[in-house]
Amino acid sequence: MAKQRMCVLEEGKICDGCGECDRCDLDPSKICDNCMKCVSGDNEYRAILVDEITLESELDEDKPRD
Repeated sequence: MAKQRMCVLEEGKICDGCGECDRCDLDPSKICDNCMKCVSGDNEYRAILVDEITLESELDEDKPRD
């Protein structure tokens, strides 16, 4: 059985593909395009907390490989 992807916005929820996590923090009507405006600015230090890194291959463990 393939490992289920978990929601990054709601703890304990399985990802249902709603796309809410792809929304831009500065303009919710826009899909994130990695412009980095949300982390750039005049401050000397910016940080992003990373809880987990999941490789695509880990999600597709049970899928046959070409």
